[in-house]
Amino acid sequence: MNRVALIIMIKNPVLGKAKTRIAATTGDEEALRIYKLLLDYTRKVAEATSVDRYLYYSDYIEDDVWSSEVFNKRVQARGDLGNRLRDAFSTLSKDYDKMIVIGSDCAGITSNHILTAAAALDNSDMVLGPVHDGGYYLLGMNGYHPELISDIEWSTDAVTSQTLSKAESINLSTTKIETLHDIDYHEDWLTYGLEIEKQ
Repeated sequence: MNRVALIIMIKNPVLGKAKTRIAATTGDEEALRIYKLLLDYTRKVAEATSVDRYLYYSDYIEDDVWSSEVFNKRVQARGDLGNRLRDAFSTLSKDYDKMIVIGSDCAGITSNHILTAAAALDNSDMVLGPVHDGGYYLLGMNGYHPELISDIEWSTDAVTSQTLSKAESINLSTTKIETLHDIDYHEDWLTYGLEIEKQ
């Protein structure tokens, strides 16, 4: 096979449900505006890659600026993040040997990070793009390894360390790419995200 599937996990941009930690500082409308900017940025990054793109919405498929000709649109499974990721990876593993997942919370990710991760999977079982708060903005697998996304303390600073420990425990070779910043709080946006508004 040797094709690459890029999985993009997003939340439907709904007022009051998007970027709630930012909303605690800015209010719901500004948090939604920021999230839409992050979504638009992520879309452009994904469009700049030459891989097969799968867009997983949190709740329902939208007729939006994410073109159905470019993105295969699906809905995430129910349950926690681990269950949603396992569903996406297990489904796509039937047709792809390389699978990479990203979210829509990183203002620093570029198409080069995705292509670098895909190339790393030529020689590694797993590739990880960490963020400074202990999570990750990118996870890639060469084959489906559900252990990497099972029994993880999601939304904590232990996500990256636990994922690496899981890989080690099942003897998977790993590659880490550049560490970036997620946009979780308003101060993150002010520090790392404002450049997006100028693009």
